[in-house]
Amino acid sequence: MFSRRDNLVPVRAVALTIAGSDPGGGAGIQADLKTFHQLGVYGTSAITVVTVQNSRRFSRIEPLRAGLVREQIEAVLEDFPPGAIKTGALGTRAIVEAVAECNFPGPLVIDPVGLSKHGAILGGSEVLAAVRDLLVSRAALVTPNLAEAAELSGIPVEEIAGMKEAARRIAAMGASAVLVKGGHLAGDAVDILWSGGVFTEFRAPRLASRHTHGTGCTLSAAITALLARGLPLIDAVGGAKNFVTEAIRSAPGLGSGAGPLNHWAGPG
Repeated sequence: MFSRRDNLVPVRAVALTIAGSDPGGGAGIQADLKTFHQLGVYGTSAITVVTVQNSRRFSRIEPLRAGLVREQIEAVLEDFPPGAIKTGALGTRAIVEAVAECNFPGPLVIDPVGLSKHGAILGGSEVLAAVRDLLVSRAALVTPNLAEAAELSGIPVEEIAGMKEAARRIAAMGASAVLVKGGHLAGDAVDILWSGGVFTEFRAPRLASRHTHGTGCTLSAAITALLARGLPLIDAVGGAKNFVTEAIRSAPGLGSGAGPLNHWAGPG
């Protein structure tokens, strides 16, 4: 487990999240910033969409103007150059285009968010197509879940063999590495990393919990934080997987529906 006390690099490491706002704090910008902080990284952000949701419902999404999103990003890049950057829910094709126009100084982690935990559309197929066409080729890592991997690769992804083939296909679009998340598979929680022509499996026991809101956001944010701290990709993915597993195991039990993780997971 990684913590603020590991001192792998100076605490001046910076990460940037480009994502949506979750007023309940369990996903999106809020989860990303909490994760950055817990893993010893200074968090910066550019908000893409504002949502109305809690642990039980999702009732509204309001994308920001693409130009405003780009101005937020440029303000951060001008004064707080990040060691790593991640994207989450981007909301519209115009926002994807605005992000693609930016010149990022560090590795880009793309979490191609299409749906919320409640099943609400956070852009849908049009946005995922724009991510595929405009951002995947720039990514140091793409982190789709099963449904997103299927949408990006064009094949069904329902088991480990399908996860591997989808990862190959997404990498062929230009991504340096792909992590297909198996959180919706039966059995153990297995994620498959394709990097440098090699598959690596990250496996953890499946935890029986309804408090899994923001799992994907937290995983990609943890990877981004550890990349910003200078860890190699495989170590960043492994450390992030451990962090998320503990965050689910120790979830605070807030909310009467799909509640948030424990973003204080691990040693403080």
